[in-house]
Amino acid sequence: MDVKIEQGWKEALAPEFEKPYFSILTGFVRKEYSSAICYPPGKLIFNAFDLCPFQEVKVVIIGQDPYHEPNQAEGLCFSVAPGVPYPPSLKNIFKELHDDLGIAEPENGSLRRWASQGVFLLNATLTVREHAAGSHQGKGWEEFTDAAIKALNDQREHIVFILWGSYAKQKGRYIDRKKHLVLEANHPSPLSANRGGFFGCKHFSKANEYLKANGKKEIAW
Repeated sequence: MDVKIEQGWKEALAPEFEKPYFSILTGFVRKEYSSAICYPPGKLIFNAFDLCPFQEVKVVIIGQDPYHEPNQAEGLCFSVAPGVPYPPSLKNIFKELHDDLGIAEPENGSLRRWASQGVFLLNATLTVREHAAGSHQGKGWEEFTDAAIKALNDQREHIVFILWGSYAKQKGRYIDRKKHLVLEANHPSPLSANRGGFFGCKHFSKANEYLKANGKKEIAW
């Protein structure tokens, strides 16, 4: 199957595109997009991959579902298009970023600037129906995104994997912690973050320290 995705990822994930589950998943997604409003826009489904080429990935942040309300999702986990109010989790991410590195809250909630520096902002499920959280779960996306994580784990070295919340931690179960850095904390959603374990995790500075120690350029968060 000819999938329009960044060439490095296309090569790394080539076996997945030929598996039966991916054909079934593609059929499901096409039907959903033709019969209902779905997010992100079709051209942005693989945005995380296209903005962060396989060989340039330095940090991985794992989310769960795309945002399911109008004009929010842009194919990057936790990120929203410019002009869209910050969802609560993103607001907490920016608060921790300020507390950790003193970086002021940005003018908009788009994290494209992170992606362009090698931060792979991966949702476990890449599509969703409008107003219906989790509506595209269990259709094959999870297998595909597991394969993406496994490809990075196997073929690359010294990547920082940031796992916020139990779902992301489970998603990162295959990561070789002798080969990569794994940072774990509670999810930044208000209910979870306010219980402790997210605020004060200092994952942004820890990621940069690890990158610098391994001869890589730090992220300008």
